Amino acid sequence: MPDHEVAGVRVSPREVEVLTALGEYLTNPEIAARLFISIRTVESHVSSLLRKLGVSDRRALAAMARDLAATCGPVLPQALTPLVGRLTERQALARALEGNRLVTAVGPGGVGKTRLALAVAADVVSQDGVRYVDLVPVSGEAMVPQAVAAGLGVAEENLVTWAGNRRLLLVLDNCEHVVDGVVVLVEQLLRHSVDITVLATSRVRLSVPFERVFPVSGLAPAEAAQLFVTRAETAGATQVAGEAVGRICEALNGVPLAIELAAARVAAVGLDGVSEGLADQLSLLTGARRADDRHRSLRSALDWSYQLLDEQARTVLRRVSVFATGFGLAAAAAVTAEPTADVLAGLATLADHNLLKTVPSPDGTRYTALESVRQYGVELLAAEEPEVRDRHLRWFLSEGTTLLAADHEDTGWRAGFDRIADELRWALARTSSGEAATLLAALCHRRGLLAEAQLRSEQAADLAATPLARFDALRLAAGSAEARHAGDDALRLRRAAGEAALLAGRPEPAARELARVVELLHRSAGIIAAPADPDAVRTTLADARRYAGEDPVALARIATAEAFSGSVHDPLTVAATGHAVQLAERSGDPLVVSAALDQLTVIHLGQGDTRAALTAARRRTELLGRLPLDAELGYEINDAYGMATYAAIAARDLAVARDTARRCRDLPQNRESGHLATYRLIIVATLSGEWDEARAYGVVFLDAWQEAGRPRLSTLRRAAKALATVYAIEGATEEEKRWSGIVDDLAPAGRVPNDPRAMAFFDAWVLLRRNDHAAAAALLRPDEFTGWVDGIWRSWHGSLREAAVRATEWNPWSVP
Repeated sequence: MPDHEVAGVRVSPREVEVLTALGEYLTNPEIAARLFISIRTVESHVSSLLRKLGVSDRRALAAMARDLAATCGPVLPQALTPLVGRLTERQALARALEGNRLVTAVGPGGVGKTRLALAVAADVVSQDGVRYVDLVPVSGEAMVPQAVAAGLGVAEENLVTWAGNRRLLLVLDNCEHVVDGVVVLVEQLLRHSVDITVLATSRVRLSVPFERVFPVSGLAPAEAAQLFVTRAETAGATQVAGEAVGRICEALNGVPLAIELAAARVAAVGLDGVSEGLADQLSLLTGARRADDRHRSLRSALDWSYQLLDEQARTVLRRVSVFATGFGLAAAAAVTAEPTADVLAGLATLADHNLLKTVPSPDGTRYTALESVRQYGVELLAAEEPEVRDRHLRWFLSEGTTLLAADHEDTGWRAGFDRIADELRWALARTSSGEAATLLAALCHRRGLLAEAQLRSEQAADLAATPLARFDALRLAAGSAEARHAGDDALRLRRAAGEAALLAGRPEPAARELARVVELLHRSAGIIAAPADPDAVRTTLADARRYAGEDPVALARIATAEAFSGSVHDPLTVAATGHAVQLAERSGDPLVVSAALDQLTVIHLGQGDTRAALTAARRRTELLGRLPLDAELGYEINDAYGMATYAAIAARDLAVARDTARRCRDLPQNRESGHLATYRLIIVATLSGEWDEARAYGVVFLDAWQEAGRPRLSTLRRAAKALATVYAIEGATEEEKRWSGIVDDLAPAGRVPNDPRAMAFFDAWVLLRRNDHAAAAALLRPDEFTGWVDGIWRSWHGSLREAAVRATEWNPWSVP
């Protein structure tokens, strides 16, 4: 592999991989494990990067890696051939962008809108550059935000906030089939940012008041002739000149795609053959009802090109037009229902005729069609279309099922998902297949696309043929909602699932769902918009009891919901928790056991029994770690690792705390939210004395938190306070002020924070390091530990208070 250039310095591909890992703040052992090399080799690469790039430490390398990733953005697609002509339009479109927030390049298919837009985008200079998103694979209006977010490398829920701080040109290519979705998103982006300009390409205008329409028509005669000659000579033709070229280009109205298709045939049939063929085809379409004459010219070229194919290639072209994106030979053979050898020969012919492009990939050659060619093939399917689409759906259902059974941690899993997901979305938009919606939901959840997983499960519920199938789909939708902390959605979906179960004549599952509604209201009030209505809670719980019968899971769910409603210091709550754990274990359902153990962990932390808390928390992780990371888990697995981290901190077992915090970070549902993935790691690294690591995680935390809109999540305060403490002890005054301000910004609005003992601990640590022992001791009062969050810090307060009273130095990571 060739070397790469970073900051003007040539580095090897392996060094790029190491630098990327440093940008993710991985340790040397973690990098070695990822790249399958020794730790000594990692150290050698890091030393080489420090020397080559002229920086002093790993932190500077990590910052360089993140800066490069942030500023580069998606690379503009590179054309395989130079742009011919269009100088006047290029200049005019650039001027239009200077005075308008939204410019839409409008014209028929194949006229060159994308090439023109990319050429202009390459000329634009702005603070944050240019970002490009192709909307061709998007199968519906609702998927536009996700597609744009994915193209920009931003979490969907953070897209508008991310845009608010950027100065850039955003190119949205091929908008015509999702115009309404594009309009909604663009309006949001432009409203929340004064420095973003959008350049769209579409066959139809977006029809909004703030849009500047830029018509794109065929090439001027001289430019069209130049394009024809250039492409014909590239295809092997010689002596391409004369009036015939001008007549052909005029007949094609200067449409670049039509010109290229015609020019590619000159080597085979000559200029006279091209002229005669085009004339015949134009006469066939005379009088046809088309919205635009340029479409007639493009259709003429496509018709003529299609007639030159043998029947085998024509069959393949028609049938592979059902693919939304690129495809391989096996998929093409399955969808066309033709022998593999015949399909391969047909694909080769189509590639030779420039109707398909070949793209090398790790899993073999893949084929793609220009959008106009693909649509032309779909029109030709006619009576074949239902059965071809059914074969397409069955192939990708099979592929998706195989992928779902594979290890999602495998390096090729994501690439496999990307190949399958767009095809399933495409098929689902045209077949209304509940099976496809269910499979796509499961794949999206495992990929960490929780919003789409919820959407697809709700779609499956709408397509369900029976109330029981609807119940299953709604239950999974609720799990995805919980996993992404959409509490109100989860409540709505749990209630709807209960109603579906009752319609199916299954009262016991309905009781489980209603009990989970009550459990969620008590257990996770922080992710729900409004406080629970006590009367509604009592009614819901009464309904759950009425429907439960003797079902052991429903009874355990009800007992667990009741246990979460009390104070950790109330003997009745302690007894209710013990009863809930017993019922949960008898039920044999690992999820209800986990929920009951969560409340038991809270009880132990509140009472100061940290070892018992850690034991209960680790039972949860062991229990859930054996289950697939699917929507059934809801947020249970994320909460289990989080609580195990806190329990390990409380028990002063920082090795376990680090391990569980890393496991939590690596969950698919945390991949898009760096602040939620790293905040516990910041605390553990601070307490462990790994302050370089804490600072590195802090960069990730801050970037992601700001990108998410700086949400007020009080649970994040402890991480910000830990970093403020690190900088205070080191004497980095400006950084200390910065992170102290973030602590204030994270405080819950209108409510008293639930972690005063954590804040007091970090403040006392700083005072002790500054030799203000009396003030430190005054903060460390032993009688003010109330809730379970305070209970995490009881032991840490004790050892720090002892050091303050004795006026000695305190080294937290030396304490067993």
